[in-house]
Amino acid sequence: MSGLQSLRGMNDVLPSESPLWQYLESQVKSVLDQYSYREMRMPIVESTELFARGVGEHTDVVEKEMYTFLDRNEDSLTLRPEGTAGCVRAALQHGLTHNQIQRLWYQGPMFRYERPQKGRYRQFFQIGAETFGIASPDIDAELIVMTHRLFKKLGISDSLTLHLNTLGSSEARARYRKALVDYLEGVKDKLDEDSQRRLYVNPMRILDSKSKSTQALLDGAPQFKDYIDEESVEHFDQLRKLLDAAGVDYVVNPRLVRGLDYYTKTVFEWMTDALGAQGTVCGGGRYDGLIPLLGGKPTPGSGFAMGVERLLLLLETLNVVPDSIYNTVDVFMVVAGEQAQLSAFELAESVRSLPSKPRLQMNCGGGSFKSQMKKADKSGAQIALILGDDEANQKIVQVKDLRGDMQQETAAWSDLAEIFAKFSI
Repeated sequence: MSGLQSLRGMNDVLPSESPLWQYLESQVKSVLDQYSYREMRMPIVESTELFARGVGEHTDVVEKEMYTFLDRNEDSLTLRPEGTAGCVRAALQHGLTHNQIQRLWYQGPMFRYERPQKGRYRQFFQIGAETFGIASPDIDAELIVMTHRLFKKLGISDSLTLHLNTLGSSEARARYRKALVDYLEGVKDKLDEDSQRRLYVNPMRILDSKSKSTQALLDGAPQFKDYIDEESVEHFDQLRKLLDAAGVDYVVNPRLVRGLDYYTKTVFEWMTDALGAQGTVCGGGRYDGLIPLLGGKPTPGSGFAMGVERLLLLLETLNVVPDSIYNTVDVFMVVAGEQAQLSAFELAESVRSLPSKPRLQMNCGGGSFKSQMKKADKSGAQIALILGDDEANQKIVQVKDLRGDMQQETAAWSDLAEIFAKFSI
């Protein structure tokens, strides 16, 4: 083992693992394509100010979790801890928000300094979608319905529950925040340590505290529904009607607040009890105030982000991953003889050029016939093409079934497409 190791909480994805990542990414992209979302690719490093303003100076992310450093110009830069702020910055910079409707998505690594545990890492991957320019609840519904379709496609929807809430307008939230602080000040000494710290800087985060004793104290707290504005109530009611019409089940969770400052009105999370403490696999909502906060004209926005590692963990836990995704070789070519070596590349390229696009791995580096056949079997290929000098001279090849009981046969190079069809290659 090398003396150099990956950093704690920043993991390698090995070749044995990457097929699962590729499978998930391809399934997500196919659903996003169905809904006409277009990909955006943003830098992983941004100005620290972007996240301080966009995410919120008093959130856990900004206060405790960001990777921030000074570059050689003494500018403060940060590895992105989430994707929404960067996506909004890019959209504003390139003029994508003014009097336009945008449906965008992105994927890539995010960085937070947290205690690593299964499903939570310091470098983690997210796939997110953001929409700009639509104020009505139908776009909130579309985002939720789209994730529901994806989870059904992946075979995990039965293990996920949609939690839904509304945070109302910023004005309604300010009124509720004051009432909540007034109540919690009376029980401050009984709150858990994190909640005591949040009391005056981000009190609504106390609502989803993981402490059971704090949750018990909240039973007597003011109810947000008593402070919410009428417009937000109507927005939430219409969203629920749209989800009912689409057949998406949900639970209204009045203590769901999300951890970032920019949310208004709709917030939602897809949760599972199959992963222990790391139960949220996707979350999002509406952030109508974020774009003007970052310097743009008032523009409604709504979106979500899903944790790739947690989704992968859920797929494996539920055992719903098709075995076929790990089969990366269809055909293995065994090469024996000098003339065969010269002809092998010609045959291999002609096979790869067939309409069915077979995945062919050719033996390289020599080796005995026996050792090459062992490699062929280990590769997972369905068939082996065996090319010797005599076959090369006659433009024929031996075709051996590695997984079934079909008889080995001799085939002309020109007949291989027909042969492969028998093996569904």
